[in-house]
Amino acid sequence: MDAVAEPVPLRRNVTQARVLAVRDGAAHELADRLATEEPMEIRAEGPGQDPVSVAVTMRTPGADFDLAVGFLFTEGLIRARDDVRKVSYCEDLDQDEQHYNVVTVNLARPFDRAMLTRNFYANSSCGICGKASLDHVEVQCASVGPGPEVARDVIEGLPSELRRAQKVFEQTGGLHAAGLFAPTGRLLSLREDVGRHNAVDKIVGEAFLAGDLPLSERILLVSGRASFEIVQKAGVAGIPVVAAVSAPSSLAVDLAERLGQTVVGFVRDGRFNVYSHPERIALA
Repeated sequence: MDAVAEPVPLRRNVTQARVLAVRDGAAHELADRLATEEPMEIRAEGPGQDPVSVAVTMRTPGADFDLAVGFLFTEGLIRARDDVRKVSYCEDLDQDEQHYNVVTVNLARPFDRAMLTRNFYANSSCGICGKASLDHVEVQCASVGPGPEVARDVIEGLPSELRRAQKVFEQTGGLHAAGLFAPTGRLLSLREDVGRHNAVDKIVGEAFLAGDLPLSERILLVSGRASFEIVQKAGVAGIPVVAAVSAPSSLAVDLAERLGQTVVGFVRDGRFNVYSHPERIALA
């Protein structure tokens, strides 16, 4: 596979803004920072095939190549590292701001365009919104392996480790995060984005390009809630333990039960709930 390092300049993940701040009935103008949100089109191109638009997602710029590859992998369009020859920004656009908002994944083999019948449009708050049918969302993925046993205090400490590493969130307060952890609680990778599903795709894409899949000995923590799509993406990547600062959805728990995943929710203030496969959590 060709090199896939993202070139510079990268898009800014923080945007400056002037706001009218109201405090105790008094108003004054001040400078503020906003999390950048821009559309990114993901295109796939097989040998002898023209590039095809696969998805448009609203994301925070940064780790765009990881996001594109992670999306294609978790949606079942690519399965192995050798499926990807090259990842690049689109070179046929004149405007610089558009150049960095279109990513083309060059595939080693032709792909079945019938797989693109789903509506892959994803907005920043809920990646599954607007898709053709829930029946098409569950891509084929095997049950996860046995995975590690994780100590109670490790689970309890995950949010603080994640928060300490969220540099852009500190500036804006407007980003979600996904963190990949070792069973000891050591943070291995962090991605921030306006969408939780994007942050997870960036984590998975990074591992895919590094040849580290499946992530069978890892823990995924997401800020906010654990949706069906978060659990599904983690399942495709082989992640056995998914933790969230807020609640999981009923569909997420149902999927985790089928895949053999442990889902932990409301991880905060020294407490948490285990919703599926509690055997991986060591409470003693």
